[in-house]
Amino acid sequence: MLAADRHAAILAKLGVQRTVRVSELAESLGVSEMTIRRDIDGLDAAGALRKVHGGAASRTALSALEPGFGVNAEQRTDAKESIAATAAALIQPGMTVALTGGTTTYRLVDHLTGPLTVLTNSLPAAEKLHRTAPPGVTVLLTGGERSPSEALVGPIATATVRSLNVDLCFMGAHGVDSRAGITTPNLAEADTNRAFAEQCGRLVVLADSTKFGTVSLARIAGIDQVHCLVTDSSPEDPHYARTTDVLTPSATPPPNPQDTP
Repeated sequence: MLAADRHAAILAKLGVQRTVRVSELAESLGVSEMTIRRDIDGLDAAGALRKVHGGAASRTALSALEPGFGVNAEQRTDAKESIAATAAALIQPGMTVALTGGTTTYRLVDHLTGPLTVLTNSLPAAEKLHRTAPPGVTVLLTGGERSPSEALVGPIATATVRSLNVDLCFMGAHGVDSRAGITTPNLAEADTNRAFAEQCGRLVVLADSTKFGTVSLARIAGIDQVHCLVTDSSPEDPHYARTTDVLTPSATPPPNPQDTP
């Protein structure tokens, strides 16, 4: 089992029972107690949990639990649909765009029209595009290891993303914070998403307003790296507006640099 998977399993267990013993984790994950102690040391240093005698305890202020695609898909569906429809206005014919994993980016699939090339590591998005994409939409799937959010992550996915360039990247987020930035509880997914952020002309984050102020384990990008934040309700913190365009369903889309003569 990869370290990222062990970390996710430890944090998921803490999300349910708040404390856990080293011996219990070692048995359930099939690794040595020494390995679990090193994992706990690293997660404690990152602020994801509290190291205690014989085990670990949760830090309730940190969102480290990754519920999974199926659970998230049923949450705030109207907000996610309006965000996706608003984000689609940023796409121009002939672009190459990227869709990362997530239930809000998944809804963007219904708004895509050709000609367009789509790079994605989202298995649900790729499957839906395979069934429903209109003529002129070409789909590229990264490959990699499957995450709880049904995204392909890890070295293979990251290497594929780093070998390509896209005009726009539409990225989902577990947490959006004006100072901590865009975060996720999954370390491998954070690494792959950082590659997406680096390989795009413009980074567009899709996040409903419940994500504001949430800070997860791994940082993907700072708010100042986000070209546009598409959400259902503008954040109250003025720091967002100073560093990125904030686009809501009632707002006018920000100008695209490609439109400038």
